[in-house]
Parts: sequence; structure tokens; C-alpha cells
Amino acid sequence: MFKKFLKKQNKVELVAPLSGRLILLENVSDPVFSQKMMGEGIAIIPEDGKILAPIGGTIVQIPASKHAIGLQTSEGIEILIHVGLETVALKGQGFQPIVKEGDQVNIGDPLMDVDLDYIKNNADDIVTPMVITNSNNSDKTYDIAEEKACVAGESIVITIT
Repeated sequence: MFKKFLKKQNKVELVAPLSGRLILLENVSDPVFSQKMMGEGIAIIPEDGKILAPIGGTIVQIPASKHAIGLQTSEGIEILIHVGLETVALKGQGFQPIVKEGDQVNIGDPLMDVDLDYIKNNADDIVTPMVITNSNNSDKTYDIAEEKACVAGESIVITIT
């Protein structure tokens, strides 16, 4: 029991991967995200197209469509940053990954540049969910920041204990 208490004291903080307006995941128009089918998280309405690492870890996924990036931390936390809604249909147009699968990143490292104007004009929405894809199978607690303006690489948006 004491070990479990000590374990609970360890916290992991995720910072905003984009600058913009933080919104609750429940307010995203896509039910896959708003109903947390993919996991707990937040979403950001981006001001610019610079995506930074929300935490240190390994890049584990960049689909051929380049619309998302998956990372895994040393603690085993799996994070997906999904740029826009219905952006897989863009077939990679407007997305410029800076990293590749297997790369190690630190908090605040550049991950991808996105042509936000292109996404606005060609996708359903620019809102960018960040979800913890293995949160549904976890005993951890996820403290989500309130809706607010956030700064990429600086603003703490999720605290995991």
C-alpha cells in the first residue's frame, strides 16, 4: 500500500503542443475525440502551425498522411497529436514533419510545421486534439487545465498522477 501511495506522488506534466486556445476535449465536434473513445486529453484551436513536443519521449508513429504524430514517454504514456479533423483525406498536403519514427525528443522540440491556411481551406476543422491513447487502460489520474490561451512548449495542459 505504501508503494502505491509513493507511486501516486509521481506526476507527469504535458505542455501545449501548439499556441492557441485550449478547449476541453468534450467540445470537439468529432465524437471519436469528444466521447474520449481514443482516450483522455485536450484540444487546441491553433494560432500558428508550429507543433512542439508536449513532453520528452520517442516518436512512435507518423502516418503516411502526416496528419498526426504519436509519442511514447519513458513512463509508457502514449500521446497522439491529431492535427485538424478529417485531415487524413488531405493525403499529407499541408504537413511537414520535422521528426521521424524512432527519434528521441525533449519537451519543446519542433515536431511538425503545418500550413494552417491550407488546413482551414481543405479540412473540416483546424482544432487539434492531443490524447493519451492508453489512458482508458490506466489507473492514473488526469488533471485537465481549464479552457484558456496557451503557449506551445510552456503552458501545462495535463497533469498525470
